[in-house]
Amino acid sequence: MYTGCLAQGAYYIESNGEAAIIDPIREIKPYIEKSKEDNANIKYIFETHFHADFVSGHVTLSKESGAPIVYGPEAKTSFDSIIATDGQEFKVGDVTITVLHTPGHTLESTTFLLKDEKGKDHAIFSGDTLFLGDVGRPDLAQKGANMTQEQLAEMLFDSLRTKIMPLSDDVIVYPAHGAGSACGKNMSKETVGTLGVQKQTNYALRSDMTKEEFVKEVTDGLLPPPSYFPLNVKMNKEGYEDIQEVLERGTRELTPEIFELLANETGAVILDVRHQSDYVEGHIPRSIFIGLDGGFAPWVGALIGDVKQPILLITPKGREEETVTRLSRVGFDNTLGYLKGSFEAWQEEGREIDTLDSIPADAFKNLLTDTTPVFDVRKRNEFSVAHIEGAHNTPLDLINNHFNEFPRDTTFYIHCAGGYRSVIAASILKSRGLHNVVDVAGGFKSIKEVGIPIIN
Repeated sequence: MYTGCLAQGAYYIESNGEAAIIDPIREIKPYIEKSKEDNANIKYIFETHFHADFVSGHVTLSKESGAPIVYGPEAKTSFDSIIATDGQEFKVGDVTITVLHTPGHTLESTTFLLKDEKGKDHAIFSGDTLFLGDVGRPDLAQKGANMTQEQLAEMLFDSLRTKIMPLSDDVIVYPAHGAGSACGKNMSKETVGTLGVQKQTNYALRSDMTKEEFVKEVTDGLLPPPSYFPLNVKMNKEGYEDIQEVLERGTRELTPEIFELLANETGAVILDVRHQSDYVEGHIPRSIFIGLDGGFAPWVGALIGDVKQPILLITPKGREEETVTRLSRVGFDNTLGYLKGSFEAWQEEGREIDTLDSIPADAFKNLLTDTTPVFDVRKRNEFSVAHIEGAHNTPLDLINNHFNEFPRDTTFYIHCAGGYRSVIAASILKSRGLHNVVDVAGGFKSIKEVGIPIIN
């Protein structure tokens, strides 16, 4: 049951009237409804590890279904849970789920091996231990584990070679994440594959690889994890507020007057989640744009950072609950409400508005000279493949680290790949007083199409 915004795979397994859920996301309704459709009883909730990039639905789902939460060895929780032993088996209908302790991404990381009705190995639910094309990064748990990322990488090397690689090539691999997740470096766009193909194509499973080579390759080029990751781990270990309470608070209708009053009194971030073209045309001054129709939740986590930060919403009409739900997936539960009538209501009252300067790529081409300040907010690997000559690479997730590089008095231009990230970046810069920024609409795709010289 894949959630594209998080690039996250949760799994529902049903056999003979019993069901198991692996790594559920925050809103549990889909799992409850699916089990009712199948006339099945949810027997277990399995967690592959303490997730850092999203808040799991395990606590609420256990409360609603009565099913126990199962972790692998080394896990410690503030709520009731089964801490399984390595090799322990759990029956679900006519199938068996076996615990394979595979530490390395984190100390408690566990792979769940599904055996069919005949006892044959059928699939592994590998969490962040093994992805398609990659393995989990070993730096997220090093502080809590009092270990270096190199030591955790050594553990991961052993886990893969003693617990996973000996399994049959026809075993299906169901990872916790696909491409787009910050939990790995080079994950495949595919969301399911076979272990045999991974043995042939995944760099980390090369049979001739030494432990030293593995450690070097797995730790090379790791970027700092988003600041909200430790906060999500804490919530997953200790529990959290029921999502229904979060939704009730976050979906309160607010008049423009009350909206403005709350913004001033609470220091809330005004988060505009409409399409970037709507934001460009008009928005509330100092509001931040992160559009729903993009990698919404991870960008909120990376750029706002503090999950306790109060948030006020400007949403497309009818998408208020969706917005609050998606914020809660990454632990941002302190949404205070949304602007009733969206931005139009603010505008109709004659309140102050702002716009973002944005020009098409052909107009940008006519303005471009050797000295024009251009800032490319794509990722480093995107920039290294191709970029405008003389452009500065200021990746969006590190925008605050580059703040002092942007001109204060000279007009400068900013672009990404397609126009989503550059508007996010521009909104952040404008909120901090830099109004001399101009967005290049359509991003690098449009820049190439109009024939602006590119360095490969």
